[in-house]
Amino acid sequence: MTCIQAHGLRKTFGTTVALDGIDLRVEEGRILGLIGPNGAGKSTALNAILGLTPFQGELKVLDRNPWSERDVLMREVCFIADVAVLPRWMRVSQALDYVGGVHPKFDRAKAEAFLAKTSIKRVSRIRELSKGMVVQLHLALVMAIDAKLLILDEPTLGLDLLYRKQFYDALLNDYFDHSRTVVVTTHQVEEVQNILTDLMFIDRGKIVLDCSMEDFEARYAEVLVGPEQVAAARALRPIYERQVFSRTVMLFDRVARDQLRAFGEVRTPSIADLFVALIGTKTATAQGVAA
Repeated sequence: MTCIQAHGLRKTFGTTVALDGIDLRVEEGRILGLIGPNGAGKSTALNAILGLTPFQGELKVLDRNPWSERDVLMREVCFIADVAVLPRWMRVSQALDYVGGVHPKFDRAKAEAFLAKTSIKRVSRIRELSKGMVVQLHLALVMAIDAKLLILDEPTLGLDLLYRKQFYDALLNDYFDHSRTVVVTTHQVEEVQNILTDLMFIDRGKIVLDCSMEDFEARYAEVLVGPEQVAAARALRPIYERQVFSRTVMLFDRVARDQLRAFGEVRTPSIADLFVALIGTKTATAQGVAA
């Protein structure tokens, strides 16, 4: 089943084009990483998917138009933003009461079970919790809702390493199964590489890369090349290279690994390395021209 499908999705703000006629397809039971620089169109795409902004083109989320059928769609979709907007005056127990009263698919026992793994007290007010605890509470509320789609927009922004790891561990172990779909945007791409099933790069409102992680690992290779091998390796047309001490790291697209081993150690690049190769240099160039 297709969870999200868009064709020619476009959104403008005055003369600014936020989404430039993009096509995308996200199947059920996948974890998609939507990666892009600031201002690339990530949040606009998520807002369209969540029915928070009108759009041009075609967009279906769980077979519904998110703009005209948002009330029904939100029974099957959950969202965590970079700022967990929970009322600061509420006690934790009141937050559980509130969600239980407004969402028909909320399972309070599940939320209580998740909170039992934390140090969060039911009598505490949200304003008394650390930022990490607020995110844990927000995640507990969301995971206790039997939703088909979870949207995460920079969910661990500002959290320390321990809380970030706990967040993604909980997401995988206590929430995700192959009937649910997760879409996550983050700048901390190294922390999600091992949980993603699919990867999408967006830049200036356009999709630059759309592939499964299996295709990513098969398609791209990085080689640590010694000085004496640089010329021969460049003949295979790397898409990007950088210096690491006295050696050159080259990134290749669709070049056989057996062929690359003649030049040095071959490994799968990180998402961050590929992002810099495909988008980072263009962004830096554009900023230099603008300056």
